[in-house]
Amino acid sequence: MKNGPLFFLGLFAALGISWAGLLIGTNAQLGGLAPHFDENQDLAFPAQFPGVAEQGLRVYRDLGCASCHTQQVRRPGFGTDQERGWGERQSVARDYIYQSQPQLGAMRIGPDLANYGSRAAEAGIGAPALLAYLYNGHEGMPAYRMLFEQRKLVGESSAKALVGGAPEGYELVPTPRAQALVAYLLSLKQSYELPEAMPYEPAEAAKGGSQ
Repeated sequence: MKNGPLFFLGLFAALGISWAGLLIGTNAQLGGLAPHFDENQDLAFPAQFPGVAEQGLRVYRDLGCASCHTQQVRRPGFGTDQERGWGERQSVARDYIYQSQPQLGAMRIGPDLANYGSRAAEAGIGAPALLAYLYNGHEGMPAYRMLFEQRKLVGESSAKALVGGAPEGYELVPTPRAQALVAYLLSLKQSYELPEAMPYEPAEAAKGGSQ
């Protein structure tokens, strides 16, 4: 094949240009996203994770939680996430600007966690209940007992000890990894508003509604 080298050179050049265009174009479109400032609340969203929650993100990643839980609420028409109460709006790129490795998830075996912190607050689920949930497991979710330490009870019980579950004379105390993971889960909130997350309204419908 007389023009073989030239053909393969052109092929690699075309693939390289396409790849670079996709990478550079996406970065130009999304790489410069900044927090949205809400004048009504005088706050910028999304907020950065607190230090402990940032550590919990690493625990979440190490345990492979994203294999069963997504963190991306789909808009109506693409799923029933909002009907299930997983979020009040769709997730958008700006929600993840402070996450170097967004844990979007691979499967929806468990509920979506993008807005878990808000749901937990509404249901009155605090750190103690969530720690007990992690220790015992629930409805197909495995128990993560390696995140807890069984100690012999000497004097008063630790204020962080789980209620029940330990043999007599012992107590179950969450490790720093367990506490960080819980802090991370409770910090997952997408209850703020972003302009690009508002439902699309056709021009004709918008015009009709303003009359």
